Amino acid sequence: MLASPRQPGAQSASGGRQAGSASQPAAADAPRRSKKIGVVIFAGFEALDVYGPVQMWGRLPDHEVVMVAEDAGPVKSSQGAETVADFSFANAPPLDVFMVPGGIGTRREVNNPAMLEFLRRQDSSAEWTTSVCTGSAVLAKAGILAGRRATTNKRAWAWATSQDQSVLWQGRARWVTDGKYVTSSGISAGTDMALGFVELLYGRALAERIAHGAEYMWNDDPNNDPFTIE
Repeated sequence: MLASPRQPGAQSASGGRQAGSASQPAAADAPRRSKKIGVVIFAGFEALDVYGPVQMWGRLPDHEVVMVAEDAGPVKSSQGAETVADFSFANAPPLDVFMVPGGIGTRREVNNPAMLEFLRRQDSSAEWTTSVCTGSAVLAKAGILAGRRATTNKRAWAWATSQDQSVLWQGRARWVTDGKYVTSSGISAGTDMALGFVELLYGRALAERIAHGAEYMWNDDPNNDPFTIE
């Protein structure tokens, strides 16, 4: 089971210290991360949609990554591995940034009133709203992307774009930024988008350093889309 990303010595959602963290510095001694990036997960999320961006965002200087689901606790991905949600929709704090991944579970979530209301509520105060793959279909169904430029998984194009045809869907885009909204194409494109987002917030040098540290060949051009759909 994949645990949600936490820094050494961090407390669990229930307030207890993580197992094996006794030798690490106390949480109070660690640099305080003042902002939260919430990854909104659900049964059937695509693992790389989540963990590609988490790899790139996990050590940002002032952002902490947390997992949020309708109910806190383990949530199974499309690949079968589980991730622990730190917060439920009911007790999640306001998120500075949130990201909705794709996956087969989005077919259910576009009709989940609890999910759609949670996304609308978080979007009303978030600095940034992001998605990977068919996560943009869920944002679209919530009415969040109306009149905005956005993209989605090209293999699920017809279904995803049908969720709100007032969205200005971009068929040639690795990722799209429109105001505070950042949406990516399918699966691996989310990792490229995540680095583009780092560049947007912190500059090119940090984005390149993170990509290099991960030995990742970053497609840094949002218009360089090998899976273009016309």
